[in-house]
Amino acid sequence: MWNGKKKAVTLSFDDGTLQDFRLLELLRKYNLKATFNLNSGLLGQAGSLDFQSIGGNVVDHTTVDSSKVKELYAEHEVAVHTLTHPNLTTLDDETVIRQVEEDRKALTALCGYEVIGMAYPCGGVNNDERVAEVVRKHTGVRYARTITSTHGFDLQENLYRFNPSVHIIEDCLLSLAEAFLQAPSDRPQLYYIWGHAFDLDVFDGGWERAEKLFEMIANREDVFYGTNKEVLL
Repeated sequence: MWNGKKKAVTLSFDDGTLQDFRLLELLRKYNLKATFNLNSGLLGQAGSLDFQSIGGNVVDHTTVDSSKVKELYAEHEVAVHTLTHPNLTTLDDETVIRQVEEDRKALTALCGYEVIGMAYPCGGVNNDERVAEVVRKHTGVRYARTITSTHGFDLQENLYRFNPSVHIIEDCLLSLAEAFLQAPSDRPQLYYIWGHAFDLDVFDGGWERAEKLFEMIANREDVFYGTNKEVLL
C-alpha cells in the first residue's frame, strides 16, 4: 500500500501561523511529515485569538511572511486553504473557484512546485457536496480535507471531502494513537491528525502533549510517514 506498508500517519495544519516554526522543529525531531494549508492572501498579517471563554489562553495568530514559505515548509507539503479563509458554503460557485484556484496558483508560485492539496477553512459546516464538486471540476485541487473527525483509521473513497481521524487537542488523541499502533496490519489504515499549530498554545501543556503523541507514533518499522498528498494520492 504505502511502500509495502499497510499503516500510515499523516498530519495537517492550517493557517500558517508563527507557531509553525516550533511545530516544524518537533516534526523534524521525530521524522514526521505534515501538510500546511495556507491562505496566501493573509500571509504576513498580525493577529490574535482569545480562548479565555473556554478556559484557554489568548494566543498569537500572526501568519508567516510569504518570503519564508518556500524555505520554511521545504521538507513538507504546502496546500490550499483559500485566499482569505471564508466559509465556502456561503459563496457562489464563481467565488469558490476564485478563492481556491487563486490561492493554489499563488502558493504554487511561492513554493516552486504544483500545489494540489486543500483543507476547507472555517469551523462548523465548512463544506458540502456542491462546494466539493466545484473544487473537483473547476480547480487544480486533487484532494480536500474536512474538519470532521472520524475517530477511526479507514480509508475513504471521496478525496474531496476526506475526513481526518482526530484533532490535535481532542481528548482521545493519545488513546487513538495507541489503538492505531496496536491494530493488526491486515488492511490499510491511516491515522490522520489535523489542527493548527496555535492550538497547542490554547491550553497549558498542549505542546508537551503533542510531543508525547509524536514520540508514540514515530519511527515505527510497520508505519509509513508522509504528507497528505503522499498518503492519499
